Amino acid sequence: MSFMSRIKSKINNLNTKNEVLSGTTVALALVPEAIAFSIIANVSPLVGLYTAVIIGLITALFGGRPGMISGATGAVAVVIVALVVTHGVEYLFAAVILMGIIQMTIGFLKLGKFIRMVPRAVMFGFLNGLAIIIFTSQFAQFHTADGGWLTGPLLWIMLGFVALSMAIIYLLPKVTKAIPASLAAIMAVSAVTIGLQIPTKTVGDIASIGGGLPAFHLPLVPINLETLAIILPYSLVMALVGLIESLLTLNVVSEMIESSGKGNKESVAQGIANTACGFFGGMGGCAMIGQSMINVSSGGRNRISGVTAAVVLLFIVLAGSSLVEKIPMAALVGVMFMVAIGTFEWASFRIIKKVPRIDVVVMVVVAGVTVIFNNLAVAVIIGVIISALSFAWNSAKKIHAHVSFDANNVKYYGISGPLFFGSTTAFKEIFDYSNDPDKIVIDFSDSKVMDHSAIEALNCTTERYAKLGKKVHIKHLSEDCKQLLDNASEIINVNY
Repeated sequence: MSFMSRIKSKINNLNTKNEVLSGTTVALALVPEAIAFSIIANVSPLVGLYTAVIIGLITALFGGRPGMISGATGAVAVVIVALVVTHGVEYLFAAVILMGIIQMTIGFLKLGKFIRMVPRAVMFGFLNGLAIIIFTSQFAQFHTADGGWLTGPLLWIMLGFVALSMAIIYLLPKVTKAIPASLAAIMAVSAVTIGLQIPTKTVGDIASIGGGLPAFHLPLVPINLETLAIILPYSLVMALVGLIESLLTLNVVSEMIESSGKGNKESVAQGIANTACGFFGGMGGCAMIGQSMINVSSGGRNRISGVTAAVVLLFIVLAGSSLVEKIPMAALVGVMFMVAIGTFEWASFRIIKKVPRIDVVVMVVVAGVTVIFNNLAVAVIIGVIISALSFAWNSAKKIHAHVSFDANNVKYYGISGPLFFGSTTAFKEIFDYSNDPDKIVIDFSDSKVMDHSAIEALNCTTERYAKLGKKVHIKHLSEDCKQLLDNASEIINVNY
């Protein structure tokens, strides 16, 4: 083997090592999250763990963004609570299968590209709201078994080890990157608490995580229209919530590692994963931005890290539960606190005075809705609607006309700005119908006819002139505008 070949081999081995260590770190961080989301959804903790294994493995192998981590999520868990309480867990499994089919359909129809329509301000609000949720969700680990807050020595021990794990995560990369800082923090804090037998809250205090392999299971529900009517609303909401969070996470991770992801491929992979989840007793899920950031910041860039996370998590369930249950929650809380700090877009504070006011409003509204209602999909949709209405309003104000006459007393209206539903009223008010000469030219060199409302506005304008015995000529329409008018000729009579 040549010298260069040996160098390349060492680099490849180093990358593989980083991927495996990163995936292991993610697996450990997934345990309390999966348990917590299972509790939210009123299902067994093993349901959440099996979900993280199945979805994590399938999306790692076939997803559109290597390095991204998927599993059971709070966004999906809050949707299914009512279904589980009202109809039971079997209907949940059926709903998850239908959820996956809907997501696959969206991917096959290539509708994932519409995530490009999410403005930057919405992304900032989404990340800030999510960071706050990640941070505040860790407060539950400071509760006692009866629901009260930790006090006295137990509280100070917890806070001390949280601070220690955060310090290791912050300082270790400045010294070496041979081992992921998050994994080093978990190992170090665990070694201290176990070695010195320091009493503190552990993973085992939340729930037992030991179990067997997930088994194939057909949902025990009647196959009829009544069942479909029950599960369809939940499946549709879960599918959309899951895809919105997954595709936004894909964009965030792609920006972090400066390479593009494939939204439609990710949609199909999420669909396959959730369908499989339903047949193996899972609760459904999607991409997890917190765990994805742990993975990326720990060196995970390829599919190896995601596969490792799923395999290690399965090993924990099958054989390693007794050891993992001894890991202090303080270490995992410290990891998630650092994830929250890294997720928050601190740059949003610096740009407040540099961006349009509406963008600031969108950031605050999206972050607020995300935190208050814990519903990322609704927050993003509201943000997109506000941004779209603002854009429409600003575009509507741009339409105006340059007026001139030629030697034959023909009046020219040179229209500038887009003609669409928002600007039709202003467009109609441009013209002086009664006082204009017998011949009028409307020049669209610097404008475009955008929609049906614009065509109707043109029709109203030409008809109004026609009633006064005046002739209107429309000039310089682009080819797509002419096609739009031709397509509407049977509905609207445009005199051009």
